[in-house]
Amino acid sequence: MTAMIPLCLPSVGPGEEEAVIAAIRSGWIAPMGPQLEAFEARLAELTDRPSVVAVSSGTAALHLALLAAGVGEGDTVAVSTLTFAATANAVAYTGAQSLFIDCDDTGLMSADLLAQALANADRAGHPITAIIVVDLYGRPADYPRICALAKRHGAKVIADAAESLGAELDGRPAGSFGDFAALSFNGNKIVTASSGGAVLCRDPESADQVRYLATQARQPVLHYEHTDVGFNYRLSNILAALGLAQLARLPEILVVKRAHHLAYQQMADEVEGIALLDAADGNCWLSILRIDPGARLSATELGEQLLREGIETRPVFKPMHLQPVNAGCSLDYISGRAQEFYATGLALPSSVDLRESERSQVIAAVRRLMTSVLPSTPEVV
Repeated sequence: MTAMIPLCLPSVGPGEEEAVIAAIRSGWIAPMGPQLEAFEARLAELTDRPSVVAVSSGTAALHLALLAAGVGEGDTVAVSTLTFAATANAVAYTGAQSLFIDCDDTGLMSADLLAQALANADRAGHPITAIIVVDLYGRPADYPRICALAKRHGAKVIADAAESLGAELDGRPAGSFGDFAALSFNGNKIVTASSGGAVLCRDPESADQVRYLATQARQPVLHYEHTDVGFNYRLSNILAALGLAQLARLPEILVVKRAHHLAYQQMADEVEGIALLDAADGNCWLSILRIDPGARLSATELGEQLLREGIETRPVFKPMHLQPVNAGCSLDYISGRAQEFYATGLALPSSVDLRESERSQVIAAVRRLMTSVLPSTPEVV
């Protein structure tokens, strides 16, 4: 096997190293500190939010956003089914129930199916409390319509913007939509703090509630006093320093990601049986190849062949309604589109540090595999 071309690795350099060393030398090793405050302030600027609270993970951010939105035991939350497990897991942490909503041709939550779900829930006398909308692979969802539907039915909107930092929709930054939004700074995201996340809040009062819950719900007294159950969810000052240095590189990261997408798009335009998932004004976090059902190879087969050549890929997310942990969930708003994306989608190498020669290697391999007849495996006699 040739040297591995990875799917999506973090890109860190001297700037990040210097920032972390400076944070350590400053003495601010505890969770709070000036780098954390600066990180939150910069995120607020980038997402056009009045207040941001940085936390330990994107999952923690979703959990806190749900709690701040008033979601609890017995509530129903409409959730994009085409997503990573963290989106639905956060709902389970609150004691609420996920109602999975399928996607449209973009891979994003179908506003039509959501409208049906909201109306039917109202008629049944058990309104949907909140909606978690996922910005799939860095492309923001149809927030103008979804937010209008939510307002009509009294539901809160939480944007799972874990993958979309730096993207735009109608001239507005990703993360600026909804009552709350959640970011992730996991190692493979558009920028990383090694781990971590952030809750983007609609007002300072909401941020105060999120910050309170994220710091063990400790009362403002010298001794340890608690009147609510809280969580140890705050991001450390050292990791915030790393994240702040990464944010300074966001413009250059976006240029590279979009260059990868453009190169893959040109390939897809020239090879029969494949297409690239439209990124619109997204950040092109990962470039997703779609394989026609009648193509020479399926998405699974193509991924296996590429791996044999040292090229890492990954299937599109397995929908939440197909996950064993969600067995028995309602399928009332499942159209089959998400399952089609899962069966036909393949994420291509999209690392910031992916060299042009490596990208060309990926493109050449996809071209050859999708246009050539593969040798059959000899039968064992």
